[in-house]
Amino acid sequence: MAIQLKMALIPWQPFGELDKFFDEELNWHPIVPFKRFKEPAMDVYQTDKDVIVEISVPGYDPKKVNIEVKDNVLHLEGKMEKEEEEKGKDYYRKEIRRGSFFRVISLPVAVKEDKAEAHYEDGILKVVIPKKEVAPEKKGKKIQVQIKKKKD
Repeated sequence: MAIQLKMALIPWQPFGELDKFFDEELNWHPIVPFKRFKEPAMDVYQTDKDVIVEISVPGYDPKKVNIEVKDNVLHLEGKMEKEEEEKGKDYYRKEIRRGSFFRVISLPVAVKEDKAEAHYEDGILKVVIPKKEVAPEKKGKKIQVQIKKKKD
């Protein structure tokens, strides 16, 4: 009697556990030292008239966030200035992060790049970009196919 074992295929990641250790335990990565600064969360959706991108950037000065739309691609870049540690403080823990982010998003439809607007409220940056008008598709001519019987 033979026993068959079925195993799921799992992609081999030789450094997976090591990467996980550096990311979760040490919050540091030896190859990419600034990896610990996470990209801000983002939502991209569309309405009938607009493509809307909302990105969570609490603590960022909206004046230091650059937004560019070019060739239906949205570029977002922000900086949070580093504050110097005060010499008199004896930190037990220092978790407040300073840094920057850079996101590039290919938009799902053609947009009017020059009409883009951005608003910042309660830590959420909202970019609204109107869609381009798409010409209605021309209807093709309907053709009825005649089926001829094959002669014997």
